[in-house]
This record gives sequence, C-alpha cells and structure tokens, in this order.
Amino acid sequence: MPGRAGRDKVLEISNTVSIADDEIEINAIRAQGAGGQNVNKVASAIHLRFDIHASSLPDAYKQRLLARQDQRISKEGIIIIKAQQFRSQEQNRADALTRLKELIKAASTVAKKRRPTRKTRSSIKRRLEGKNKRAEIKSLRKKVIE
Repeated sequence: MPGRAGRDKVLEISNTVSIADDEIEINAIRAQGAGGQNVNKVASAIHLRFDIHASSLPDAYKQRLLARQDQRISKEGIIIIKAQQFRSQEQNRADALTRLKELIKAASTVAKKRRPTRKTRSSIKRRLEGKNKRAEIKSLRKKVIE
C-alpha cells in the first residue's frame, strides 16, 4: 500500500532512545466481551509483545524495566499489552503502542533519593508542651488526698 510506506518504522521514546518496529510483535485477536454480531467476525483487539532482553534499549532502561513490579512484565522479561478498548484495530494498535511508550518512559526516570528531614527545635518544643498540658489535665482528674 502506498500510504503505509513510511508508517511506524520507529517508536520514539525520547530524543535519544527509540525502538525499531521489528522489535515489537503485534497480533490482532478477537476482543472479549459484548459486541453484537460483528464481534465474532472481526479481530479488532491487539496483543502486543515486547522482549526487554532482546531489545535495543539501553542497559539502564532494561534493568529498571525488569526491576518494576508490573503485572504486564512477565518473569521472562516480556512486556505483554492487550488493547481492546476501541472498535477499530488501528485505534487499538495506537493505544497499545502508546501504553508501551508510557511504560518505558516511566522506567526511564530515576526516582530522586529521599533525604529524611530533621525536626525543628520549635516543633519539638510544641510537642513537649502539648504532652505536658495533656499530663496536667489528666493529673487534675485524680482524687485529692488530704
């Protein structure tokens, strides 16, 4: 087809990282759920598979993806995405590729290491004053011994 010649040769993740189209395995399958008479005839859902180990992603990306606790990533290191939200195959393909791109982008960002904050002198003072006030209230409830 003349219109598909330059289409989707590369999936751009960032300015420096991209995935070749042949690394992504896309299969059309029948969608689940209700859909009337057409649902049994048309394979509109998309089943996307992406092997992290065999990909051309940088090693840092691969390690972060494999370390993620995500149900879409299998134990063998294969990302499996099923897209069946739309009625057309092309929309589902675009949705699956977008979800793959977002998953890889999320793994590309390094979480900033948290530095625990120190309590201020005034916050410690307020806490101790509150404790003393509460203790005084409770001590006033006791019986007075004469």
